[in-house]
Amino acid sequence: MSAPCLLEIAAGSLASALAAQEGGADRVELCGSLAEGGITPSYGTLALVRDGLRIPLYVLVRPRGGDFLYDDAEFDIMRRDIETCMRLGCDGVVIGALNADGAVDPRCAELVAAAGPLGVTFHRAIDASADLQDALERVIALGCERVLTSGGCANALLGAGAIAALVRQAAGRILVMAGAGIRADNVADVARLSGAHEFHGSARAAWRSSMRYRNPVLQDLSPDTEQTNAAQVRAMKNALASARSFFHSR
Repeated sequence: MSAPCLLEIAAGSLASALAAQEGGADRVELCGSLAEGGITPSYGTLALVRDGLRIPLYVLVRPRGGDFLYDDAEFDIMRRDIETCMRLGCDGVVIGALNADGAVDPRCAELVAAAGPLGVTFHRAIDASADLQDALERVIALGCERVLTSGGCANALLGAGAIAALVRQAAGRILVMAGAGIRADNVADVARLSGAHEFHGSARAAWRSSMRYRNPVLQDLSPDTEQTNAAQVRAMKNALASARSFFHSR
């Protein structure tokens, strides 16, 4: 682990993005609706986050929740969203799509081309692919600079061995970023077991609304939620720094 460790925070709001920056995150991935795995954020959120961040900003380009099998209209939506990201001065986009058989959709090349000079991350659609090794080669061929993965497992700690295999397969041709279920109390273990140098988490904590009136029958509309917490981000950064120092001392 000679290379520096980098922490990307998935932020679902302006407040979360600013908290990520305050806590020392190296990069923000801006998403909407994290509860369903993330979708493209609103224009207003994107514009204000871009204005407020000094660290790199990547934007999730995903038209809906659910699977990663998209029709032509949804690809058109993603192209338009990429154009918006470029106009607003974002640093990169996060894309991914599969065909019905679980292989990387060749039309992803059109999204990479549309992004032009922006950096491109291929998201965890790779974890839903039928063959991780084949999918990695196809993502490399697309020209993506990194891929986010849990190694095809429910979380990155469980998939650390598979992530390590992808790191070896990549052999420096693409960055392999470990993500899913990463927290301050396990990121050092994920780093040690996977050999990855980039890590992705949301660092969320409970956030209680200031609403005094609450209709008790509307549990599905509870004003309480979760958002990125600067202290949680800082704890993850500290854990990574400690892990890196340990590995260097061996």
